[in-house]
Amino acid sequence: MTEVSVRVGMGHDRHRLVPDRPLRLGGLTIEFELGLSGHSDADVLLHALTDALLGALALGDIGEWFPNTDPRWANADSAIFLQHAMQEVRNRGWEIVNLDCTIHAERPKLSSYKTAIACRIAELLAIDAGQVNVKAKTGETVGTIGRMEAIDADAIVLLIKKAPSCGGLV
Repeated sequence: MTEVSVRVGMGHDRHRLVPDRPLRLGGLTIEFELGLSGHSDADVLLHALTDALLGALALGDIGEWFPNTDPRWANADSAIFLQHAMQEVRNRGWEIVNLDCTIHAERPKLSSYKTAIACRIAELLAIDAGQVNVKAKTGETVGTIGRMEAIDADAIVLLIKKAPSCGGLV
């Protein structure tokens, strides 16, 4: 009999909307008049996913691994952070069962981007696109999201680790 262990990780990120920056979400550039302010490319979704993976294994958070005080990460592609966290997951013998994420943005409307974002995340993590769910919610004109001051992202990941079996021996 194979013993199975599971871990759940949760991530959250928020960045302010500003002019003169590209909008990066889920590893894609989204056409929009505003972008996200941050030390790296400020991709809130990839940051939340990175935190979810690190959190599932009690490995801290993105700021500990990639501090915004380190010039190496200035304008960095957040895919680097996500892929590094995924390598840590694999190095410890874990694999992703599924992940679920939500982008909170009043604008741009993201419905038409959800499938492409899910496919890009799956590609970055080397998993099947069917393991990735992406949702988009507005702020209904309320709060920092509704006033278009920021974009938030939340992510949750389920990891599994199978202990080696002994070929049925007891």
